[in-house]
Parts: sequence; C-alpha cells; structure tokens
Amino acid sequence: MKEMFTAENVRMINTKGEKHGTITPRIDNKENFEVTTLRIDVRTDGRHAEVQFTTDWQLDANRRDLTINSMFLGFDGTVYDYFFGYEDLQKRRVVFVGDPAVRIQEDYLRILRYFRFYGRIAREANAHDEATLDAIRSNGNGLAGISGERIWSELQKIVVGNFAEDLVLQIVKCGLAPYCGLPNEPNIDEFKRLCGALKDFEKPHKPILLMTSLLNSVEDAIKMHERLKLSAFERDLALFITQHRDKVDTEYTKLTDYYKLCVQPYTIKEYVEQLLKYKHKTEFYNSLKSLVIPKFPVTGNMLNERGCPKSKKMGNILTQLKIIWAESSFTLSAEELLDKHLPKVLESLKSPIQSPSNKKMKTTN
Repeated sequence: MKEMFTAENVRMINTKGEKHGTITPRIDNKENFEVTTLRIDVRTDGRHAEVQFTTDWQLDANRRDLTINSMFLGFDGTVYDYFFGYEDLQKRRVVFVGDPAVRIQEDYLRILRYFRFYGRIAREANAHDEATLDAIRSNGNGLAGISGERIWSELQKIVVGNFAEDLVLQIVKCGLAPYCGLPNEPNIDEFKRLCGALKDFEKPHKPILLMTSLLNSVEDAIKMHERLKLSAFERDLALFITQHRDKVDTEYTKLTDYYKLCVQPYTIKEYVEQLLKYKHKTEFYNSLKSLVIPKFPVTGNMLNERGCPKSKKMGNILTQLKIIWAESSFTLSAEELLDKHLPKVLESLKSPIQSPSNKKMKTTN
C-alpha cells in the first residue's frame, strides 16, 4: 500500500499505525484516510493486539467484532460476507462474530461498541440476545483496563443516540456503571426525568448533560472526570450542574437570577443555558439563549479613578457591580453603577475592625 501511494506522490502521515497495518494517506493535502491491510490477531490482552498480516479475507473477517462489521465490498460491487452480516443487517440484528465472550475478551471495549451499534441498527429498544447480555455481564470487569478516553468516546455516542434511555439502563443493569465513570448506584430516576425533559428542546444535546444526570453529588462529578478524562468544558459543566441543580426553584426563581449567575467568576453563559435545559425551564432557556449580553461598562481603570486602590479586592468589587448590573437586566450605565452603587459596594466590602487582642503588639525593650 505504501508503494502504491508513494508512486502517486501521496503523502502519508501518522506512521504510528503501521505496526498494526494501518497507514494514513493525505489526499490533495486536505483530507486524511485510514487504510488498513488484512490482518489476524496473533495475541490479545483485552486492550491491544499483536497482529500478523495476511491476504486471506475470511481470516480478517473472523477477527472483527460484529457480523455487520465483517463484510467487504469489491471494486465491482460484489459483497463478500462470510458471517451472514448482510442478513443480520436486513433483520436489524447486532450479533458478534462467533462466541460473544471470545470476541469481548479480545478487546473489552467491544462491550460498549455493541451497545453503540445496537442504537444505530436495531428496530426495537430491548431485543437483545440473552446470550450476548450474559457474555457482557460476565466480562464487564474487563472495562476496568480500558482507557477512560476510549470509554468516553463510545459513551458519548450511546447517550445521544437511538434508544439512549433504554441502552443506558441496560448498561447499568449489566453492572457496567462503575467502569464508565458512574457511581455504583446511578441516579436512574433523574436520568429518566432528563430524557423526557430534553424532548422539548432542539437537538443536539450534550452527552455530558445526560451523564451528569446519573450522578448523585459533586464528588461523583470529580470521580467521573478522573475516570473518563473529560475535556475542561465537560468537566466544568458537570461540576456546575451538580453544584446548582438543587438551587433551581429555590434560590433561582426569576430570569434575573440566571442573569446574575452568568456574571459569576468562572461561569459562562452556556453553563447557565445548560442548567436551564437540564431543569426543563424552557421559557427561561429560550430567553437566555436569545440574549446577547453586552460588554460590562465598568473597567478597573474607572475604579482607580474613583479612588479604589489596585488590590485583591478589585475583583470582588467588579463582581458585585456585575451582579447589580445583571439584576437590572444589563441596562445600568457605567455612570449609574459608579455614582449610585459603587459606594454601597465599597461599604459592604470593608474589613471589620480588628480588636486590639488580635493585633500583633509591638514590644519595646
């Protein structure tokens, strides 16, 4: 394959895959294609495989996970199907090639791949083959050795795909939750509630939002991140939702409450939008989503001109002024904030007078 692409002056990148039989030609310096030669697995450890190249198409098909993934298409349109994958595809069945347990033990990530492809192919939510589920339950602990990034890559597609609610519940029933960054007893009721609530919102939905509904606490969000190696945005959104979801309808009752939340340190507007979506606040969500928050009119230099010294308190002063600004639906001007509200903010942030007993006494000899 390398000779073929080299002869056509096609550049190949990412040579790390060559030992597994995969090369990545870059066509017209615009698009990458992964091309893999035929191979068989000589040795597997549940994560990685030592491979040997072959020219036998059936041997290559035999190492595939699912029958629907073991078919080949010739240049003349001929389908080569050694394990009845075409028939399974026609009947919308998701079946492992050969013994499910053997296929799973070759790469435990195939457990989650099974559920992902089930969501893509199956007609019914719960038409699983019981022998397949038995093999999954018996080998689920193998997922403990799979990297969090690979697990999250599969879960992201499962939780927003077809039959997502039923598939996640099946994953939990099979005892896979702890290996997927979830608590031993996920919050199933909250997950079901969210699945219903999201029907009133336009897709796409963020996978991390659905995963967060299965958590019971902020600590669970931290553990999920440690297991799945979430992106910074996903990590912070999971923490934000678990920290604030119980305050909706108690501390947060008006639209301006969510405006104020938007201007808090380390918070972005999208976090608040996702919180409203999570809690099924469609009217507030639509209002906030359509809002373009103007630039905050007060700067640090303006505070300096008003006699505020540069110190750690400067950030607190700006935050308090932003909250007042948000309470006004972002209508107050810089002059109004500085003339009317800055003195009150400064007064509220004054340090309490220290009692003599707490002061360091200067002694004389």
